[in-house]
Amino acid sequence: MKSIYCIGELLIDFVAEGQGNDLSKANTFVKKPGGAPANVACAISKLGGKGKFIGSVGRDPFGTFLLDVLKENNVDVSLAQRCKTFTTLAFVSLAEDGERDFVFSRGADKKLKYDSSVKKDFKGNMVHLGAATALLGGDLEEAYGRYFFDALTQDSFISFDPNYRGDLWRDAEETFVKKCMPFIEKSHLCKFSLEEAQLLSGKKDLEACCDFLHDVGARVITITLGGRGTLLSTDGVRKTIPSIPVTPLDTTGAGDAFIGCLLYQISTLDKTSAVLDDFEVLTKMVEKANVAGAITTTGFGAIPSLPGYEQVFG
Repeated sequence: MKSIYCIGELLIDFVAEGQGNDLSKANTFVKKPGGAPANVACAISKLGGKGKFIGSVGRDPFGTFLLDVLKENNVDVSLAQRCKTFTTLAFVSLAEDGERDFVFSRGADKKLKYDSSVKKDFKGNMVHLGAATALLGGDLEEAYGRYFFDALTQDSFISFDPNYRGDLWRDAEETFVKKCMPFIEKSHLCKFSLEEAQLLSGKKDLEACCDFLHDVGARVITITLGGRGTLLSTDGVRKTIPSIPVTPLDTTGAGDAFIGCLLYQISTLDKTSAVLDDFEVLTKMVEKANVAGAITTTGFGAIPSLPGYEQVFG
């Protein structure tokens, strides 16, 4: 089984309760662990895989809480860093259908320093790049780019999820698109939401979105479509794979559960690159990943709601 290095932010989600999607009216917030790459690492480890997290939190009680949560979920945090800057916070509001909105107070996540000794560990393993805060400049963006280059030179299997957050890129969407393109070009697997696929491609039609993103260089594309399932696309073959029916309470982390489950399955293969040309195997993997994503929406908070192996594969 391959190790999967998940690079990016680890933060506190303060989830507003009882007021729908209007944060201005919120009085009560519940503390939840979050951050897309950290969620993915937990999703992998809860299924029995080797999830490893690379990111930065503060030397404060919230940072301690977050690292403890990852450890409790069997994530390797030996490469996580701590700094004087306060841990990053996200304030999350939930609509009645479980969809969410974010407001960020950025902190320690942007202080991640590149560690050249990690390069050798990437060889023959897998690297997942979640970009929610990683392309916003500073130490994190520099480290993120250098780890990406290391993954390329070490023959790693590379996964990319842009994790677009409108609050972070207001009036700077074109910059976001431009910064994502090198990762889409070189990654083996790209996971997008419908909104992200349309934003990055500049197209509305799903077929046109896929054509554009394949032309950029993406080998395997998954576009998550909520309750409708996931569009799986390779160059020349594509199919919408249905999900399972659930009543969603909170969609936070559903996409992370999906990609975590997909990466876990790929990590069990003797040769990870073989899956790129086997649409039938990919289809079966996406079916299971859809189950993982759907189950995650039935609880509150991302990491606590991620399923274990028996829930998905039992």
